[in-house]
Amino acid sequence: MMKKLTHDEISKSRSTLESIHNVTKLPVYVVLNSIRSSYNVGSIFRTSDGAMIEKLYLCGYTPYPPHPDYPTGKKEVLKTSLGATESVRWEYVKHPIEVIKSMKENGIKICALELTEKSFPYYELNEDIFPLCLLIGNEISGVSQELLDLCDFSIEIPQFGIKQSLNVAVAYGVTIFKLREMYDLKFKSQQ
Repeated sequence: MMKKLTHDEISKSRSTLESIHNVTKLPVYVVLNSIRSSYNVGSIFRTSDGAMIEKLYLCGYTPYPPHPDYPTGKKEVLKTSLGATESVRWEYVKHPIEVIKSMKENGIKICALELTEKSFPYYELNEDIFPLCLLIGNEISGVSQELLDLCDFSIEIPQFGIKQSLNVAVAYGVTIFKLREMYDLKFKSQQ
């Protein structure tokens, strides 16, 4: 028989806000560009905490949480993130091009999660892609062509029904945990 763990039992094996910065992070930087929904952004924060990414960049008109540097932030982001805005490093940068160009200059590969003529399934990524910058676009229009032109490659999540894509937060979750799995397998095999 299985016993469900209590919140306290689960918390014993988790990092705390004081120790989170000592945890080995997934070498993935995520750029969210012009995401409309505060709830999607909050969900992405929570998923980013679960995968323990390096940093989240909120760009364009993407809602950001209230913060001393950003007092006009949206409370809905805080509500949905359940505190992950405290454990995930993040920054608001108006223009994503600045972030992407800086990453490229530092040798970080840029990958769009977007359907393009050259995109391939996310599960065909290889473990040599780290460090990586994952670019996520608007819920309706996706990643703009201007930003795609700066990407090294694009990946997609194959769809088998009548819809063309998943919700942006769900698609991010599928992708980031695949990246986490790949990194963990590579890291563990090197020990």
